[in-house]
Amino acid sequence: MPALHALANPARFLSIARPLTPILLGIGVGLIAVGCWAGLTQTPPDYLQGETVRILYIHVPAAWLGMGGWGGIALSSIAYLVWRHPLASIAAQAIALPGATFAAICLVSGSIWGRPTWGTWWQWDGRLTSMLLLFFVYCAYIALARADAERGGDGRVPALFGIAGSVLLPIIRYSVVWWNTLHQGPSIGLTKSTIDGSILWPLPIMLLGFTALFAGIVLMRMRTALAIAKADARMRRMARA
Repeated sequence: MPALHALANPARFLSIARPLTPILLGIGVGLIAVGCWAGLTQTPPDYLQGETVRILYIHVPAAWLGMGGWGGIALSSIAYLVWRHPLASIAAQAIALPGATFAAICLVSGSIWGRPTWGTWWQWDGRLTSMLLLFFVYCAYIALARADAERGGDGRVPALFGIAGSVLLPIIRYSVVWWNTLHQGPSIGLTKSTIDGSILWPLPIMLLGFTALFAGIVLMRMRTALAIAKADARMRRMARA
């Protein structure tokens, strides 16, 4: 906990975030480039899905970050409500737009994947519908946080919404287990996978790359928010002078 309180200091956070942001962005772009090269040129087509299977290198990381992003919002919201960390609310709002973007990429790539695989662009099954709801919840959170800031709120309402929205995460995760859906069941586990290793091996590279890119974007957005807040405070001081 002392480490968290230390990072909650804006000056100390910026001293770490400034050099870390370009490093994460560079690692992310590099790993994604390697993963795309490997996934597009070094792996065989699937015996059933053919070349369509290559969409998994985008779809799976997008799904992971769409869900993981909201997990970050929920944790940041808890930290803000419980410990009043000054950066927790900024972190949650910085995560929201990248998280919504990856949720949208997950939906679009899944639809493109589903058309040749299932014969339809969309099906109102458990996994697809719950992921669409998560995207709408992201949009609602962004609008709520903006409205709260405009009316001079203290951030508690968006934080409560961030925690409440996390109920969707287990629903998305286990929807293919709880309900008989068009979406296939879990394909990748901690100990085994139904996807052949000759196809699967570029996926961890893409996961790491997109995660590093996501983290770099969040840090960049947090730095921007702090810079805007600092400029606003300076303008208010000048106006009172």
